[in-house]
Amino acid sequence: MSGGKRFNVRVYGIWIEGDRVLVNDEMLFGKEYTKFPGGGLEFGEGTIDALKREWKEELGMDIKVLKHFYTTDYFQPSFFDESQVISIFYLVKPINPDGYILNRHEHESSYWIKLEDITDETFLLPIEKRVGKMLKKSSK
Repeated sequence: MSGGKRFNVRVYGIWIEGDRVLVNDEMLFGKEYTKFPGGGLEFGEGTIDALKREWKEELGMDIKVLKHFYTTDYFQPSFFDESQVISIFYLVKPINPDGYILNRHEHESSYWIKLEDITDETFLLPIEKRVGKMLKKSSK
């Protein structure tokens, strides 16, 4: 890589329960946006380990990763710095769903949204918009 350009690898879990999916509203740089639970890969982590860590941090729950759902297959610059975002989405299930706590952190709120209610306005960021459309289409 030249010129200080770098990659920002993100991993997200998609928990579908019946006809709905779990999402988070998160404040970042003074702006609220809806996303799937997950976050950034730390150096030395694999994608599955990072996803499990993020879900434990954000939601206080251990998860089982079921299968890969989608990886960004186009160039997506970050809105926050000069990096290229690569997002990897997995379908997940909680190991113990009874241990789930809504609104674990002040800067985030978690809630369920019906797959049929996903619109272009549901997600602000382009990668989440694409995954939202894919989920809605696959639910029909």
